[in-house]
Amino acid sequence: ACTWDNHEIQIIDTPGHVDFTMEVERCLRVLDGTLVVFCAVGGVEPQSETVWHQADKYGVPKIAFINKMDRVGADYFGTIKTMGERFNSVPLPIQMPLGEEEHFKGIIDLIKQKAVTWDDSTLGSSFSVSDIPSDVFPQVKEHREKLIESLAEMDDYIAEKYLEGTVISEKEMIRAIRQATISLKAVPVMCGSALRNKGIQPILDSIVYFLPSPDDIPPVRGFNPVAKKEEVRCSRDDEPLAALAFKIRQDEGRKLTYLRVYSGLIKVGDAVYNASIGKKEKIARLLKMHANKRERIDRCGAGDIVAVLGLKDTTTGNTICDESRPILLEPIEFYKPVISQAIEAKTPADQEKLTVALAKLIEEDPTIEVKYNEETAQTVISGMGELHLEIVIDRLKRDFNAHVNIGKPRVVYRE
Repeated sequence: ACTWDNHEIQIIDTPGHVDFTMEVERCLRVLDGTLVVFCAVGGVEPQSETVWHQADKYGVPKIAFINKMDRVGADYFGTIKTMGERFNSVPLPIQMPLGEEEHFKGIIDLIKQKAVTWDDSTLGSSFSVSDIPSDVFPQVKEHREKLIESLAEMDDYIAEKYLEGTVISEKEMIRAIRQATISLKAVPVMCGSALRNKGIQPILDSIVYFLPSPDDIPPVRGFNPVAKKEEVRCSRDDEPLAALAFKIRQDEGRKLTYLRVYSGLIKVGDAVYNASIGKKEKIARLLKMHANKRERIDRCGAGDIVAVLGLKDTTTGNTICDESRPILLEPIEFYKPVISQAIEAKTPADQEKLTVALAKLIEEDPTIEVKYNEETAQTVISGMGELHLEIVIDRLKRDFNAHVNIGKPRVVYRE
């Protein structure tokens, strides 16, 4: 979690690799908006398409950031063109690069009509805003005109002003882009170089300007298991509690449950109800996560993403709610594993560790499956890909000190 311009932003960074598609899926299920990062050299890669369609499935508004503008072969408008061809939403370039490849200095903001350049000596933390250089002014004018035309097609108020020939103000443009983004009609596109932190402050501005807050999205829907009917929960602290457990992590031997709170309040020491399994649980601690460090808090409310200690039986996709007003939120769908390896403990001492470790890993990641095949007397572990299984085996050694041998699963020959 971080704050920017008096707003609190909760960030989840997911891996982009296809083997970890489950991480993307579970995060899109609980996030209100996404920032999709593309490479200016590689353009729209197949995996980016997968993630984009996953976001479409959950109806999550998007902002696109075209990264690595300082690399040889960077093509900002080429990437935008591919985005327009591959996806069914309209890319809206709200920025233009100032220089390309090794001459990349900064960006031109087409909404505010200003040039923003970053200071290399401060690693992007300080920047200067100036007027647009005269040599690129004709291109800026052309691209701004295109941006207004695209907005006029989606927004009647902008269309009216555009046809009358009156000046469209910065605030009116921001309002129109925000509406188009939230209604999934358009995707604002920005550029920069994340390695040197060029273009980061405008991204944070855009998150605040264009992506929805919990108040902008429709109330979450769920099923009341007692009344046997559908109910909604608005994103307010005074509503009955509704939260979704979307990730489990083992942290120094203790179980951390990540919750997205949709409505209501949670306080330390509260007894909450897990509607998915029909059990009461107790909140021992609430933690606000900041990457590798954490901060203890006493309470959290609607819209927060927090980690909780003390939920013993809760697993991924369970709904935490108020026992007097139970609700079941839509669970998270899991993919079936596609690749398998045989696994065995190196020593009898490792065998005990292995059993405990695998149980914990399966709880963390539901796309891992472990089966014992009696005919071949092998334990077979399955996952989403080779890299996925490599990391699982590496974690067995590193986190649980369980040393294993791996091999190919044997196939029983039959007549």
